[in-house]
Amino acid sequence: MTPPPLDTPRRRSRPWSRRTSTGADVTVAIVLFLLDAAVFVYGLFGYGMEAWAAQGDQERIEAAELAGRVWMSGSLVVLLLFAVLAMVARAPWTAASQLLAAAGVAALLVLAQHDHDRSHPTPAPRPGPEYVPCYSGSGRCN
Repeated sequence: MTPPPLDTPRRRSRPWSRRTSTGADVTVAIVLFLLDAAVFVYGLFGYGMEAWAAQGDQERIEAAELAGRVWMSGSLVVLLLFAVLAMVARAPWTAASQLLAAAGVAALLVLAQHDHDRSHPTPAPRPGPEYVPCYSGSGRCN
């Protein structure tokens, strides 16, 4: 048998072939978590300032609140995408930090939507054509 040549190309390793080192994983987790928080707060601050600048114009305030909820849902999708990428790269601390941030954003999104739903109740349905109101003193009441 002949020995293999010395200049054979090495196999390229895939990101998911080995676990990411703990030091790099924790560093990326902390930096990415702080970056996510800064971008999220900056985005919501902008929409909050838009609502404040509306100065009572209810239509502009509601548009700013809707834009803030859309911003939250978009950032939730991005956080979940980062968590999936961290799982593929076998970086458990980064994945955990992104899932924790996504849980926080999801809770804030649910609270914002709940607040909107409470302040905008659906009106009562209109009665059908067969409805006959009952007046006091009339003999038609059951």
